[in-house]
Parts: sequence; structure tokens; C-alpha cells
Amino acid sequence: MRHLISVRIMVRALLALLLALGAAFAVAPGAQAETPVSEVAQALQKSPVYVDPAASDLLSDAQADTLATKIEDADKPVFVAVLPEDYPKTDLFQKLRAQTGVTGLYGVQVGNDFDARADGSVLSRSAVQNLTVAMEGDDPAARLDSFVGLAVTSASGSAPDSWDTAADDFDAGGLIGLGAVALAGGAGAYALVRRNRKRKAEAEWAALAKLRVVVDEDITAFGEELDRLDFHPGEPGATDEMLGDYEHALDAYDRAKSLMGKAERPEDVRGVTEALEDGRFALAVLAARREGRELPARRPPCFFDPRHGPAVADASWAPEGGTPRDVPVCEADRVRIEEGQSPDVRTVDTPYGRRPYYEAGPVYGPWAGGYFGGGLLPGLLMGTMLGHMMASPAYAATDYGAGTGGMEGGDVSGSDFDSGDFGGGFGDGGGFGGGDFGGGF
Repeated sequence: MRHLISVRIMVRALLALLLALGAAFAVAPGAQAETPVSEVAQALQKSPVYVDPAASDLLSDAQADTLATKIEDADKPVFVAVLPEDYPKTDLFQKLRAQTGVTGLYGVQVGNDFDARADGSVLSRSAVQNLTVAMEGDDPAARLDSFVGLAVTSASGSAPDSWDTAADDFDAGGLIGLGAVALAGGAGAYALVRRNRKRKAEAEWAALAKLRVVVDEDITAFGEELDRLDFHPGEPGATDEMLGDYEHALDAYDRAKSLMGKAERPEDVRGVTEALEDGRFALAVLAARREGRELPARRPPCFFDPRHGPAVADASWAPEGGTPRDVPVCEADRVRIEEGQSPDVRTVDTPYGRRPYYEAGPVYGPWAGGYFGGGLLPGLLMGTMLGHMMASPAYAATDYGAGTGGMEGGDVSGSDFDSGDFGGGFGDGGGFGGGDFGGGF
């Protein structure tokens, strides 16, 4: 641990020196350069704690490194920024959250003033208020230590992958560029990289374990459908086309089981649900042939529960507090909605009890992506927790569900976040969170 802290202190000192030299050339004598919010955000993408060079009297390098280590060891999406007293506070939290682009709990010290904000999926507004009230200490360093201690036990989610990336970058390039620093603390840096990689692997396994429960239920349900089918290739009226549909469904079932058995990462689940969707459509075609009906058009599965099979129509639906949109539904859910009843929604386990899958967090992205495909999901899920995550540019690059997803916090979301979670505070006249909370500065 001492090796790691010493490396951080030396790296921080070098960076501070470079910033100071840059400022000397860029700013006229006697003028104080204000660090842009974008620069603060970039630093927080690489490490949980940022101390502005002009605020080094509030938190020393050693104290900052101790806080960063505590946050990283807890694997929580907690961010701390320490800024000089004259730093502009207006809309600071919204700007910082938008430019950092990561869901989390943000604590900001400006001079002697402290405030905090968090994404609702990481910590509720009332919990943030309670946390700040519970902080102890007579000076900024002590209060920040208290804040971090409380934050890492309260926040949901995991640390962002970008901290792992920063560690990898340091391991690959920083060791060469910093020379003597690397020789002095190379063992510590290597240990950090190994720990971060291990932490990421553990997070992926935890996400896969959650998905496995849901996918195994889907595979079992499809197997039961095949058992109930009671189709025999030699039955009267059976055709080669029917036999082909039946074999297609059986192959899809076997493929889903095989893929799930080999799954090692959350994104591997997408192939499983793609196979199940394909198999259920084959059964729908087989049923139409046996009953002499027109063959169904290829449609996505029922939005509310893909186990219901391919959709037969679109119905207008809105998530709680959201805007109505058309979603594909099975016949039973179509009737329920027409009669003013609630659809039969697939729920999954969450820390808050059973919730609809689209409100259970981004970990279910790969599962939903296999059923609905990348192009359909954003419109269907708009206004839901899973939809907010999938609307981000970073997640879009993974083709909706091909990536690892994540937990409640630490996920990349860009500027797609609830600005109400980050409003008020600094520059709002002294009220913590506007009218929602009392106290404040």
C-alpha cells in the first residue's frame, strides 16, 4: 500500500508541475487560471479524487491518495473534487456530471463549503442529504474522509471501468515515461492493475450470475412449450414444412442451452436469447401450419415478457410517469390493455424487491438485446431505467446489449441523466437541493 501511495504522490506532483508550467506560459503574471470543469471531469474519469492545484491547502496529496484508495478498495462509484474557494458554483454539479458522463455519487469541496449529488440509481436524494448531515470533522480533510467513509457503505453499483483503463494505461505507458517513478513504485502499480482486472472480472461474474437466473427460466419455459406441443412427424397431415419448423425449434433449444453453458461474460447471454426468440417464432409458424392459418409475419416477441412468444399487434403503453409509445404485444396482453388492465410484465429480483425487467438496471441489457435487437430497443424502453442507459453514446456503440452493461452505478451515460438529481446546491442561494432539502450552506 505504501508503494502505491508513493507512486500516486510522485505522479500527482509531476502532473501538478506540468500544469503549473503550462499555466505560467498561458496566463499573464499575477493572474490565476481557473481549471475548466472539463479538466476536472477528465481527471475523475481516471481517478476517484481530484484536487485542484490551487486547493492543495485543503487536501494534501497523501490525504487525496488515501481517499482514492479507500474508494477503489470499496469498488464504489464515488467521486470527490476539491476546488479553490473562488471556483464558480453555479450549476457546478450538472456540468461536472454531464462532462464526467458516469453515474455515481459526487462530493465537491469548494473552499470551506461542501455539497454532494448522486444519480438516483446510486443513492436517493434523501440518502444524500442524510449522508452530508452525518459527516464529521472540523476541517475539509476530516470532513471529506468522513464523507468517503459513509459514501462507500451507502452507494449502489461498482466503480467505473475507466478507472481500470487508467490503471492499464499507466502500466503500459506511464512506467516508461516516468522512469524513476516506475522503478520506485512499479510493484505497487502492477498490483493495482492486477487488482483492478480482478475486480472487473468479479463484477462480470456477478452480472452473469444475475442474468443466468433469468435466462435459465426462459430456457426452461421454452422446453416446457416443446413438451406441450405434442407434435409427431408421423401424425396425419404432417408435412415436410411442419417437420422443418419443429426441427428448427429443437435446434434453437439445444443452441440456447449450449450457449448458456459456455457463457463466461454478460454479453454472451445475447446469443442465448436470440436463439430462444428464433425458436419461439418457429413454433408460431408450426402452429399456423397445423391449424391451416396464414403464416405469421416475423415480429419481435411480446415486450412485456418475451416468453409470451411473438407479438401479434402493437399497443399503446407508457411506463410510470413516461410518455406513451407503441410496443409489440402478445394477444393476451393486447386484450388486457384494451380492457384497462395491467399487462403481464416479466419481473426480476432487485435489491428493492421484484421489479419489471426494464426498471431493474442495465445488467439486463444483453438479455433484452438478444430478444429485441439493437434498432428496436431505444424507442421501446424510452423513459425506463434500462432505456436511459441504452440511450447513451457509449452503450450504443455496443449495439444494445452486446456490452457488459453494469450495475446501478459506475455506468457510462454521457449527458443522459436526470438533471433534477444534480440541481441546486452550489449557487442556488444556499438551499441544499432547492426545495427538496433543508439546511445547506
